[in-house]
Amino acid sequence: MTAPEETPAQWHRVLTLLADISLFIGTRAVWSSAASHHLAVAAVISMCYASILATGVLTLVVRSARALARLDLTVLVTAVTLAYCALSVKHGFSDESILTTQAARELLHGRPVYGQPWPWLFGHGIAYTATVHGGYDFTYGYPPLTLMLTAPLLWAGHGALPETLVTTSAIVLGAVVLWRMLPTPWRSAATMVCLGFGMVPTYARLGYPAVVALAFLIPVVVRWTRMGEGGPADWARAACLGAACASQQLPWFLAPFLLAGVYALRRGELGGRGAALAVARIAGTAAGTWLLINAYFIVTEPRGWAAGIALPITQGAVIHGQGLVDISLYFTDGSDRLVWYSQAGMLLAAGLLAVFVLFVRRLGPAATVLPWCSFFLATRSQDGYYLLMTPLWLAAAVTVPPTVFTTAWQPRLLRGRPAARTALAATLLLPSLVAVTVAATGSPPLRMQALGSTRTPLTVETLTVRVRNTGDAALQPHFMVTTGQGMSRYWTVLRGPSSVPGHATATYRLRAPGGRLVLPAKGTRVRLRAFSASPMTLSSQDIRLERGTADPK
Repeated sequence: MTAPEETPAQWHRVLTLLADISLFIGTRAVWSSAASHHLAVAAVISMCYASILATGVLTLVVRSARALARLDLTVLVTAVTLAYCALSVKHGFSDESILTTQAARELLHGRPVYGQPWPWLFGHGIAYTATVHGGYDFTYGYPPLTLMLTAPLLWAGHGALPETLVTTSAIVLGAVVLWRMLPTPWRSAATMVCLGFGMVPTYARLGYPAVVALAFLIPVVVRWTRMGEGGPADWARAACLGAACASQQLPWFLAPFLLAGVYALRRGELGGRGAALAVARIAGTAAGTWLLINAYFIVTEPRGWAAGIALPITQGAVIHGQGLVDISLYFTDGSDRLVWYSQAGMLLAAGLLAVFVLFVRRLGPAATVLPWCSFFLATRSQDGYYLLMTPLWLAAAVTVPPTVFTTAWQPRLLRGRPAARTALAATLLLPSLVAVTVAATGSPPLRMQALGSTRTPLTVETLTVRVRNTGDAALQPHFMVTTGQGMSRYWTVLRGPSSVPGHATATYRLRAPGGRLVLPAKGTRVRLRAFSASPMTLSSQDIRLERGTADPK
């Protein structure tokens, strides 16, 4: 007599249904593009619509856990199909994808990859990365694994398609691995966070190397608390961590938290020496993998390679993002202490790591989320730094229960005095809050006034600006005009000094990038901005510059 099949839990049905629903997001836009030029792809997408609908019905009516597990697999297959359909008709081009593709071409031709400017790749819809030095960064600034994976696929298509094929395949493989490693009832959650919602797949179609890093981090983070126990899985996790760090810089911020957590867990079991050996084995394997991947570039172009992989930290890009830098960017007229945003981000990262070590029994489950908090204070605080790693949040939440940390070692500071321990944690985080306050309360060092312009009813060609330096230090201003979020291109100085001495006044005549600026519609906020590099400052001034108006005021 056969045993009755297990009835699935209602929350399992709901999770499968949510993953199924998440596949609707962004699919219509893909279908619209395919229906215009790729009818075969449009037909496949229509079949995916049918799969989504049928799965939605069956999810609510099947009576066995085995049948619902098969529907989880159906949702995954549908999501993978949609990911490649979207890639075939809506793969985009971003600065990261075109730089990686060009770097792969240079590698195949035996030419240097790092420190080589490729300005002809930009424009035509590809955003410029403006720096406070008054120029743009046209060089490749990522570890080399993604370009090495792209190089063999350059035959696959023109433009950045080979690189976007790598990143899309990476998130697909990452989703499959996460789906397979999670307990059966949770598998649709992997489909949802990796391929649903249209979040991570969009970044994959834009060719972000961080997607490759994410794929390598997934097997590391699933049950990461078992790291250091030994065995083949331990070596594999460490190698994947090294490969992730060789793909993009974001894993560099996660690795210290994982290693600190592993040390605390193993020390609670093996003692100090055993824990140190376990962590050393993991770190050594990860570092060896990282060095192996980077070896060719370390030998052939050591200085360029070192400067290139550190570029996101050293390039001096203008402030941008959805974090606290918006105070100086949008809500005030700037700051003469922008560098303190960077220091605040680094101080918060260090403070969070210290708090994590001191309170690992409580904070251990949050190891995959804490590292990204520091970017909210940094000068570049784009939401991609957070959402690209959200699949790791799920992987840890499902496979790393808080009970695992009950025996973890943590320092015996102020044991039995919860108020004092809370005060200690606050003290460790206070420097970052002080630093961001210093940055946000800075004053714009330059006072600017738009005096006049040469223009047509719809465009502006030149702008005359009077600048007064209210500070003591001489500043070299670089000007741009913005009409929305983000930064635009710098205006060319036709007349005016290279720098403005302290407490001095100067007049500049500026030419719009490309020879003209198309005026925005009435009611659009127009900001005249001036950046300087040493010290790093921003000064902004609203100006009246719209269609049909007289000269700006």
